[in-house]
Amino acid sequence: MHRLIEKGLMFGNLIRVDSPILVERYNRALQHLSGQKTELDVFHIDISGYSPEVGDEFGDDLYLNHRGVNRQFILLTTEQAKAPLLNAKFSTSRGILKQFIVDNRAELFALTARDAVAGEIVNSVYQADIPAKLFDIRKLRVEADTTSGTVAAADKLGEMIDRFKTEPDGWYDDVLIGQMIGMAKKTGDVVRNPVKLSQMTFVQDNFWTDHFGGMYVFRGVPHPAAIVAGSKADFDDLPVPYTFDFKDLSAIAKFLTLNDLVEPIMEARGVDSAAILQQKMDFIVAAVAAKMGENLDGATRRDLRRLGRQYAGKLPEAWQGLAALVRWAEEDGPWPKITSEHPAYFYTLRAKDHPDADLVNRLLAELTPLDVRQLFICHKEAFYRAYGNWPDEKRAYVVDFLDREYQVDKAGTREALFGHEAPMTEMPKVRQPDLISRVGPWGAVARGRR
Repeated sequence: MHRLIEKGLMFGNLIRVDSPILVERYNRALQHLSGQKTELDVFHIDISGYSPEVGDEFGDDLYLNHRGVNRQFILLTTEQAKAPLLNAKFSTSRGILKQFIVDNRAELFALTARDAVAGEIVNSVYQADIPAKLFDIRKLRVEADTTSGTVAAADKLGEMIDRFKTEPDGWYDDVLIGQMIGMAKKTGDVVRNPVKLSQMTFVQDNFWTDHFGGMYVFRGVPHPAAIVAGSKADFDDLPVPYTFDFKDLSAIAKFLTLNDLVEPIMEARGVDSAAILQQKMDFIVAAVAAKMGENLDGATRRDLRRLGRQYAGKLPEAWQGLAALVRWAEEDGPWPKITSEHPAYFYTLRAKDHPDADLVNRLLAELTPLDVRQLFICHKEAFYRAYGNWPDEKRAYVVDFLDREYQVDKAGTREALFGHEAPMTEMPKVRQPDLISRVGPWGAVARGRR
């Protein structure tokens, strides 16, 4: 993984902690949450305050995420909002932490100037020993305070001030006044500078989890289902009507279509669809050439075209389908019939503009692993796992490509691939026929047991 780390493609944008004051604050928060302390003087933290160096020291990558379902966090600076979330167990976790930091930026800036803020994304599940328990996670609440309890103390002081103002004898209550003065020394002037963090609750209907080999849960859609990376035979007790695995390609395609979650890249507005598909073809050629031992160091599109001709007989059907689409788009070729069973099908899709677009693009990335750019952008956990099994030639090519083509303009690349322009007119949602609600949208596909 050294290439990825050197180019900032792994452990990139982490926050460096090297000040004795910050280390001491981190240790206070860490002991407050877990009863542990680090002996390190310098380390790096992600958006949640997790440090890979501290995790290595403890021999526990989940020291801030007990059993993978109770995400705790330590904030030393509001700059952590820009950092990634390492070892993510749920696709929603980073978004929740980022929104909490952004919505409370002013308050957190003031609090972290004097102390660390420690907290937890609270849910009612403490252990996910069977897949069905993951469905009990529905609402998540963020709780946080400084290690010295500044926020709680400020709330208590606020109550005392209200009593002082409203009770008839408040002005003469020396005990109350003394308590207020003592509390104010700890919290500061909460009247002019309120120390209060927003109470934030999040509904988790649709999400990805790394538990049990990987699972996509879609509950907040017209036709709910779960999609698992393993065998669906091991997930027969999920509380959703349908369970699919990655062998059920037609069923997954129909699920995405019926719930209006995807659109063909060729029909997307404001994008160079042919260029996007051509790049996907290049990635496939690179995978084949690397497998054949070709040196891809600094390979250009011209080099990949040459390698494509050289290994034309070994290019998979997915490449052939994409090539037919590009010929249709650029050379007035015949329209290719690419069904959901065709290996190129999911390479031709992207998420529509809806709140779960990132989740759908993550699913599509896992269904199209040869598109290494989308895999890296949308599903880093799957990217890092796949990277470990690639030949060295492919690793070198992918790292060089991501460093040259993606790192220089991350936002622009994401916008070009996944951004959406507003439609000319708002299209009404089409109601599904009653037959679907009676027999289910997937026909002969077996329903999962409730």
